[in-house]
Amino acid sequence: MAISMTPAASERVKSFLSNRGKGIGLRLGLKTSGCSGMVYVIEFVDELNDDDEVYEVADVKIIIDAKSFIYLQGIELDFVKEGLNEGFQFNNPNAKGECGCGESFTV
Repeated sequence: MAISMTPAASERVKSFLSNRGKGIGLRLGLKTSGCSGMVYVIEFVDELNDDDEVYEVADVKIIIDAKSFIYLQGIELDFVKEGLNEGFQFNNPNAKGECGCGESFTV
């Protein structure tokens, strides 16, 4: 299994789940959108879907559906703070290019 998280991302997800007070883990997925074709979807999971796979990564349960996994295999999830901005960053070795704004990518 080639999905990883930096310590910063792991701590941020654990903090969100703790503050939220419920949830199985974090869903990583994809949807078709943006100018390059695909965008990342990240959300908390309270119930699993039939096609979900659950991976334990850095003490966090990561849930990925089968269709998204082929494009997310090898991804590293990071949490970055730059000045007043902060957010999750996806380091995906499958991405062949990104749009100018960095919101979408192509494989």
